[in-house]
Amino acid sequence: MFEKMSSIREMDVSVVSPKPLTTSGKIYLYKDYLFINEPNEGIHILDNKNPSNPISISFLEIPGNVDLAVNNGILYADSYVDLLTFDLNNPTQPNLLERLEDVFESQYVYHYLSGGNEKVVVVDYKDTIINSTSSNVYFPFSTSDKIYYANSSESTGNQNYGVGGSMARFTLANEHLYTVNNTSLHLFDVGNPRKPVFVKDIPLGWGIETIFPYKGNLFIGSTTGMHIYDISQPAEPNKLSVYTHFTACDPVVVNDDYAFVTLRSGNICGLANDVLEVIDIRDLTAPKLLKTFSMQNPHGLGLSEDVLYICEGDFGFKSFNVSDISTIDRNLLEHLKDMKSTDVIPGPKSLIVVGKGGVCQYDYSNKGKINLLSCISKTVM
Repeated sequence: MFEKMSSIREMDVSVVSPKPLTTSGKIYLYKDYLFINEPNEGIHILDNKNPSNPISISFLEIPGNVDLAVNNGILYADSYVDLLTFDLNNPTQPNLLERLEDVFESQYVYHYLSGGNEKVVVVDYKDTIINSTSSNVYFPFSTSDKIYYANSSESTGNQNYGVGGSMARFTLANEHLYTVNNTSLHLFDVGNPRKPVFVKDIPLGWGIETIFPYKGNLFIGSTTGMHIYDISQPAEPNKLSVYTHFTACDPVVVNDDYAFVTLRSGNICGLANDVLEVIDIRDLTAPKLLKTFSMQNPHGLGLSEDVLYICEGDFGFKSFNVSDISTIDRNLLEHLKDMKSTDVIPGPKSLIVVGKGGVCQYDYSNKGKINLLSCISKTVM
């Protein structure tokens, strides 16, 4: 089935009553609200004041939506090649403020339909095809077993920004929205949160997956390594270094001294071992590998003080004490083998974990032994 992008833009972005979660994509936390992406369909918005009883309050229908970020009550979300901006003053009725068209066009590979002159583009996320002109078209292409795309967790210290999981491609820092696709870093000035301005694209090379801000720097994960950019001049990111590893899917989280990178094998991740790498980043211009630890099939990860949480896909959920990075493998705190997991956010009130069964929240006041608070289970449609 083909559909023109121009037709997609003509459709109203609708806010509908809460509906069941059918596919859990990206997760995002902003103040007392939890956002769960339904890949290519839109965003579930939940009142999360009480993590033991999250209340679904609305569903924002956005065709082609995969990523999101929230800045001072303003929601940014992709819709295929466009960036949409919403006012969240009333989260039960988000209001569309802006649509920046074709700002994500560079994330597509151009082809022509055989027998015709319609230009189409293949989404790097390997799930759709749409075209970049007024005669845009789209149809399902292929999907992967990867839990939709890759990494980000906001460590900016700015309470006006939300926090995403380690698999996100959108992040906020220094009044700018930074997003990545398979080849580029996209910059938007959000000094006026209600009216983002596209700044430029920065080519990064192939296989870019995730983005993580920390203390004036961006740590960008790719299938072949980790790029480190200084964003002290927010509109002019400065490449400090690139750390290279073997080909594998690659989210990353960091603290002052170390980057923790999970690498896993898989259908689209290349032939590789399943490991956790610990990288010394005390000199950001010369990151170096310190230790490698065997894992089973690591996906997203989260860091809270000296505890590292690792989602092991079908192999469960693990926590490690990482105060001594040389003995992480001997400091396993907990392994919940039945808890299939793909990404995690250590939030201020709860540990939020997304997996094949849905999105669950845990009390992690005892960080080495989590206790279930609630689950938003997926519904088979």
